[in-house]
Amino acid sequence: MTRDEIQSVALRDVQVADGFFSRYADLVREEVIPYQWEALNDRIPGAEKSGCLRNFRIAAGRETGEFTGMVFQDSDIGKWLEAVAYSLTTHPDAALERTADEVIELLEAAQREDGYLDTYFIVKDPKNRWKCLRDCHELYCAGHLLEGAVAYWQATGKDRFLNVMRRYVDYIATVFGRGEGQMRGYPGHEEIELALCKLYDVTGEKKYLDLAAYFIDERGRDPKYFLEELKTRGDAFHWEGNDAQGMEYFQAHAPVREQTEAVGHAVRAVYLYSGMADVAMRTGDEGLLEACRRLCRNIADKRLYVTGAIGSTYIGEAFTFDYDLPNDTAYAETCASVGLIFFMKRMLEADGAAEYGDMMERALYNTVLAGMAMDGKSFFYVNPLEVFPEADEKDPSKRHVKTVRQKWFACACCPPNVARLLADLGSYIYRRKGSAVTADLFIGSRLALPGGAELIQTSEVPFGGKVTFTLRGAAQGFSLRVRCPEWAEGVTCTAPCRKENGYIAIQKDWQDGDSVTLVFGMEPRRIYANPLVRQDAGKVCLMRGPLVYCLEEADNGANLHLLRLPEGEPVEAVRGEGALFGMTLLRAKGRRFVPHGSRLYAPDRQGREEEARLTFVPYFAWGNRDKGEMAVYVRE
Repeated sequence: MTRDEIQSVALRDVQVADGFFSRYADLVREEVIPYQWEALNDRIPGAEKSGCLRNFRIAAGRETGEFTGMVFQDSDIGKWLEAVAYSLTTHPDAALERTADEVIELLEAAQREDGYLDTYFIVKDPKNRWKCLRDCHELYCAGHLLEGAVAYWQATGKDRFLNVMRRYVDYIATVFGRGEGQMRGYPGHEEIELALCKLYDVTGEKKYLDLAAYFIDERGRDPKYFLEELKTRGDAFHWEGNDAQGMEYFQAHAPVREQTEAVGHAVRAVYLYSGMADVAMRTGDEGLLEACRRLCRNIADKRLYVTGAIGSTYIGEAFTFDYDLPNDTAYAETCASVGLIFFMKRMLEADGAAEYGDMMERALYNTVLAGMAMDGKSFFYVNPLEVFPEADEKDPSKRHVKTVRQKWFACACCPPNVARLLADLGSYIYRRKGSAVTADLFIGSRLALPGGAELIQTSEVPFGGKVTFTLRGAAQGFSLRVRCPEWAEGVTCTAPCRKENGYIAIQKDWQDGDSVTLVFGMEPRRIYANPLVRQDAGKVCLMRGPLVYCLEEADNGANLHLLRLPEGEPVEAVRGEGALFGMTLLRAKGRRFVPHGSRLYAPDRQGREEEARLTFVPYFAWGNRDKGEMAVYVRE
């Protein structure tokens, strides 16, 4: 399958004009990208220092000093440049482009003569290049820089950054492979696999696709490369505590085609699965695609939070086992949900099943948006479903949970990941094959069609259920399918239509100016976890449309665990005020247990129930007011 045969839409063909997401698009362009530029230059007062650009200046000989930050610090600038590229695609900005060009010139100056480009090993540890693939993430950094380079070339037509990265990748291809004198290694942190597929798409050079396929197929083969590598280092680990990580943590316990469960570090897993799907589509490898389906099924059925988050434990930021989905100690990294969206987009392109769109939407509206404050200047790394500030501050097992978004992180992977996804959001709304269009997301937008026509979508989602599609111009053979979301409580359509494989196929001969309106039911819904999810037994959460809702202390007082939403109690939608103005909140009569005893243990309940008024806010908006408790699930 060639890139042209994959049902995707280029970002430059979509203009987002949405009552909800346009604010986020503006925020990324006007606030997030400039803020992150300051952070990468260590100019945010009170924030963790990055050192990212300083490391490149040292590597280029323009500054003296020691390497600063994580071993994979280079990846942050790759993601930032990728976000910049997407922003320039939709909103040209000469000043921002000049800044990006200056950064690219710096990266080129830091590059070694053989093409190598990794500041940790250039500045700090030049003798150990490629000797710790498991822990040191050279290939991961290369992947993020490569994605940025491809995006920047697509946005501007300038090939300087692309040529820098092609030199690097060409060098990498001489190092790794099954040929004589080559290393049989693969990334400890997957990412380069999907980046190589993007490079193949824009160059047409099969060697890049072949390298991606090599990294995927070599993974998990015997003898296990990471174990062999460890012997050469005298059993030394780069990261403290990594001696406890088995091969499952790295998705290297078995060849990927034989893997049946999503295991290990959650971000690495979904980056790997995205690369697998990319390679499978471009090579027609049905076996590899079937592995993707199997792994996706395991996530969807047994390892996915209701918010679209993945990763149950802070130890290794990892999956654990089926139905283990703790609320208060969840890791639920923002990057993991971004990666899940990448994976789901590719599965939509490969298979077109509506459930992939449901998962993509769930992760986007809930975990990803929750990962950034509504002003774009602070971020969550971890996205739990329950927060109790005193426990999070005093219990060592919960120290990873923050009750207030942070200005930046020493490991700052999540903020630029959110920025690049939201800047590229237009490419996630539709799939297209010629004049046949499939709408997977309900985001107001204008889609360019062959021949100068365009499809205009107006949407009230996520707070309303009305969506209208209008055709402007002549589009020969135009047809439209619209995903019927899992959250819809019924749907009406103003044109003849039929339901097929989770989509609504509009049955009409489209003419210039024709419109079709769909109205999806938006009644609040009670959602129950599978009974095998022990942490949620006897509890319920609320959803309306694609949004998960939660209780906050700001509305409901302290000790949220004492609240109850009785079965059958009606839930009404109301308009938010203050910081939540314009949002839809949910309210219901509930019950509050009022303690009156002081004994630690007693033969009675030491309290009584009384009526309470419960207010639920969209999960993505929590933590934007006063610091306090939060809970998604409530006792029923």
